[in-house]
Amino acid sequence: MKDKQEYMDDLKEIRSIMERSTRFISLSGLSGVFVGIIALAGGGFAWWYLKDTGFLTGETLFRASGELLSKIKLFLITDGIIMLILALISAVFFSFFTARRKGLKLWDHTTRRVLINLGIPLLSGGIFLIVLIMNNLLYLLAPVSLLFYGLALINAGNYMLSEIRYLGFSEVLLGIMAAIFMEYGLFLWITGFGVLHIVYGIIMYRKYDLAK
Repeated sequence: MKDKQEYMDDLKEIRSIMERSTRFISLSGLSGVFVGIIALAGGGFAWWYLKDTGFLTGETLFRASGELLSKIKLFLITDGIIMLILALISAVFFSFFTARRKGLKLWDHTTRRVLINLGIPLLSGGIFLIVLIMNNLLYLLAPVSLLFYGLALINAGNYMLSEIRYLGFSEVLLGIMAAIFMEYGLFLWITGFGVLHIVYGIIMYRKYDLAK
């Protein structure tokens, strides 16, 4: 007959199988770290570019116009697209190797559920950001992007490791703060997409990757 330890091992294995079948666990903590580094770099470059325009201090926050406004819009669009592409590449890259190391399929029904629940809020937020840019409401970009991203993480939390929800709630909180203190919008954006991702990635890497 099996002893108590063997039964415990069996229960752990059953729990592991159930978790793999219902949750997307291929996302490596390293992907969070790299996404955070990309956000820090992109946000830091934006800070350097905008510091001489008065945009950061609120001096032109609500009344930027003409050639200056066009330059700022073009820069923010370009910077945002580059960061998005690099973040997606790093997430797919690390997820692929994590899935292979754990003997999991990267693309399955759980992955599709994650993408749907993550994608709907992100796509809605992306369209909303485009509308804001078209209407020159640049001071709303930071709070709106943080809010929609946080809501997307919370929405997809049912199909991912539970810790992702804490990151989502933190992003929403920073988005609300960025809406209240708009002159600190870029700083809060860098904190949310940069610092929090790095902290979250390190925690997840130590908890789930190093533990294997």
